Amino acid sequence: MNVILSLKNFNQAEWIDRLQPLLPNRKVEGWDEGVSEPDQASFLLAWKPDPAVFSKLPNLKMIISLGAGVDHLMSLPELPNLPLVRIIDPDLTSRMTEWVVFQTLLHHRQHLTYATQQKAHYWKQHRQWAAKDVRVGILGLGEIGLGAAKALKSLGFQVAGWSRSAKDTAGIESFHGQDQLPGFLKQTDILINLLPSTPATHKLVNAKTLAMLSQSGPLGGPVYINAGRGASQDEAAIDDALTSGLLKGASIDVFAVEPLPETSPLWKHENCIITPHVAAESNPAAISKYVVEQIESFERGEAMKNLVDLEAGY
Repeated sequence: MNVILSLKNFNQAEWIDRLQPLLPNRKVEGWDEGVSEPDQASFLLAWKPDPAVFSKLPNLKMIISLGAGVDHLMSLPELPNLPLVRIIDPDLTSRMTEWVVFQTLLHHRQHLTYATQQKAHYWKQHRQWAAKDVRVGILGLGEIGLGAAKALKSLGFQVAGWSRSAKDTAGIESFHGQDQLPGFLKQTDILINLLPSTPATHKLVNAKTLAMLSQSGPLGGPVYINAGRGASQDEAAIDDALTSGLLKGASIDVFAVEPLPETSPLWKHENCIITPHVAAESNPAAISKYVVEQIESFERGEAMKNLVDLEAGY
């Protein structure tokens, strides 16, 4: 019943140091450092794992994705048909909400305009609209999407959400399904993308959907914000929309290829804020207890939290 970690771009040693005291009767080992007892490995903690891990650990019973997303696993042909759970933790949700709210306010309060004026030593005031005059639309109303929606609603924004299936959240207008997507977009001034990466969401944000966004809002044009998954957006379409002025601005944390290539045209846009997939990191101190609870619940035969639907992809 040992625990193995196969992690890319994580401090693996820190995770082991956190988990081992919480699992004193098991070995917690990193895949890259070598596994002492492959036949005894029951649980895999993964983030963009080495695909070979699945064939070399024949007795795995459960896989835990150390993040909210699971597309890094679902895309692997070697992925075994085992229970797969993802991280939905208050700390992760709070960090994502911070980034989303921060980026929303940067555009709402016209910070990029004032930053440009500062470089030119130019003093000019622009009208500051109240939050209640701005319509925010959130693609994806899971735990993270709802966290952001509630925070933005508390600031006074008009908030609506779109999801695959119907949601019912007080104060949040809900749209669902492909038929209701155009109506959702047409009333959106700031579009926030928190979708998972699935075949159904692949390049959902594209030239057609961007053109549906409201052009009559108080900000002078729509704004696009993405902290979900890069595969859900068409980056060429976003570049075109920023170039033409169809989009007034953007804030993007996730991309189809990461790191974002130096040749990407998105780098050149002064009205596009680019951050290197840092909206919310999985914190070992906050999440280790969650991981242990999932393992212990599995061994007791209890229902798993945040179990991934392998057909739906999230």
